[in-house]
Amino acid sequence: MATVMAMERKKKVELRGIVRQVYKNMGKAIADYNMLNDKDRVLVAVSGGLDSLSLLKLFQMRQERIPIRFEIIACFVDANFIKVDADCLTGYFKDSGVEYVAKKMFLEENEINCFWCSWNRRKILFETAKEYNCNKVALGHNLDDISETILMNLCFFGEVSSAPPALEMFKGKIKIIRPLCYVAKKDITYFSSKFSFPDTHYECVYGKNTRRQLIKETIKNLEKNCPYVKKNIFRALKKIRKDYLV
Repeated sequence: MATVMAMERKKKVELRGIVRQVYKNMGKAIADYNMLNDKDRVLVAVSGGLDSLSLLKLFQMRQERIPIRFEIIACFVDANFIKVDADCLTGYFKDSGVEYVAKKMFLEENEINCFWCSWNRRKILFETAKEYNCNKVALGHNLDDISETILMNLCFFGEVSSAPPALEMFKGKIKIIRPLCYVAKKDITYFSSKFSFPDTHYECVYGKNTRRQLIKETIKNLEKNCPYVKKNIFRALKKIRKDYLV
């Protein structure tokens, strides 16, 4: 693995096919939502899954190509209830030449649910960003994740809300960014196959949210008649017709 990673670091990744498509979609999201500026320090949340590993790789590719100078720090939050090969992941960071930090998160069994996990993980990321003087926190949520969240909040919680592509926190001291918001899950899976990402055996045994799974199936069925349904759901929040709201 180390030899392969060293070879990948030495050569500049060619932008063609799916790699070019994902790279460009990320770049468009960054430009549309002003996600990246000169001298930024970006804390990249890396769980060990393909989305976050792809996000980290894409940031490295941008460092090689764009005139903006920015720094990245990978942050791995090691939760006691999530299965992941932590040594494999941190070894990948070292082989990739990426600065990284690993944090621990412990929740009691009766506390474990998606909301509380997300809340505590976010708290750790914010604290780590402050500790390492990072002004941006990058999350690996993709187009599928965001469109599912919009529909899930509408159907199950009776509200119109989302996981926004960019959101300022703490009076602008930290900005959450989701640079993969224009990238579909299937494209990330294909993109990741082009690189030597480690198999960290990532699995959250509590992550099979039945509500989200139902929304996934609903969107999948809708796509049979409307292939762009995920993009339409995402775009809808920017096309609100206030005259037709209650």
